[in-house]
Amino acid sequence: MAGGIGNSVALLKASANVLKLDKELMVFPVMSGIASILVVASFAAPVVMTGAGDVFANTDSSYLAMSVLFMFYVVQYTVIFFFNSALVGAALIRLDGGDPTVSDGLAIASKRMGAILGYAVIAATVGMVLRMISERGGIFAKIAALIGGVAWTMATYLAVPVLVTKNLGPIDAIKESAQVFRRTWGEQISGNFGLSWAMFLAFIAWFGVSFAMGWVAVTVFSPAALIPVVVLGVLGLIFLSLLGSALKGIYTAALYRYAMTGDTGPFDARFLGGAFGTR
Repeated sequence: MAGGIGNSVALLKASANVLKLDKELMVFPVMSGIASILVVASFAAPVVMTGAGDVFANTDSSYLAMSVLFMFYVVQYTVIFFFNSALVGAALIRLDGGDPTVSDGLAIASKRMGAILGYAVIAATVGMVLRMISERGGIFAKIAALIGGVAWTMATYLAVPVLVTKNLGPIDAIKESAQVFRRTWGEQISGNFGLSWAMFLAFIAWFGVSFAMGWVAVTVFSPAALIPVVVLGVLGLIFLSLLGSALKGIYTAALYRYAMTGDTGPFDARFLGGAFGTR
């Protein structure tokens, strides 16, 4: 357990060191978050304003609801994959010794827009199929959908770096990602889980700090003093979420670079080697 925590801390520090050199990498998660909110609003607003929620809930209109949901998935995935590609592309420039800008990342993602859109359509299709299996089956169907979702996530773990670095279509990018996974100990992608665990601890710590500040505000001052504490707490959670996304993108870029070239860059070979151990 101690070694696992130590690895997580080391991976977090290495990713944070890269982020320190290029703080503008944080811009990509911010843009992704804003764009994602706009996408949700653009789909939700017409439903709320027209009162079409009951129509979509009606069994007879389930195909309409599924079609709209599929379109939402495609647009949302396109936004997420686009900015993830920009982040990974910029991170790869830094790992190769360059000094990337936000424009560099956006340019990289823009050049691969067609492949990104195709990948989003495939991901949306897989998501819809898994959703249908889970909702319209029993407990075994739900388990099968869960297993399928995990398998898809693992197989496509490096699809974005592949799209960024190689002139491949979405299907070939998924195949390439799966091939890298198969020829390595993909199930030992400990770095991703390590970073997730470290960020989870950070969230818990911030919750604790926010709760303590809220208790002091209400006890020492007044209930009204709780408002700025809540605002600060929410802003802190948003910052941690954006930070986690940036660090994960940096680590994904480093992991793919290591898998392709054997170069660990600023990461300790012991930790990347644990994430991708040759069979």
